[in-house]
Amino acid sequence: MQTAESVRKALRAVKDPELNLNIIDIGLVYDVTVSDEGVAHINMTLTSPGCPSGAEIMEEARRVTAELDGITAVEVELVWEPYWTPEKMDPRVKAFLGY
Repeated sequence: MQTAESVRKALRAVKDPELNLNIIDIGLVYDVTVSDEGVAHINMTLTSPGCPSGAEIMEEARRVTAELDGITAVEVELVWEPYWTPEKMDPRVKAFLGY
């Protein structure tokens, strides 16, 4: 049985191609749930509404999650509230990027 934490761990393999950093550390994943039936639901955002890599990032998140044992379906929901800002990044990443 997968958990929200195991899905988040898997999502670390998904990188924003512009920043070359994973979507967990840069704060794009807001919420992850996994139902008893194995349905993973991911609420995530992008760094901007016009992000040219948005579809690619979301599809990679879906693919990585679907490959986990016990996951029967994946729902990736793009949300804009709260709007992403650099403050959502892991503190180590912010320091690395000079924020």
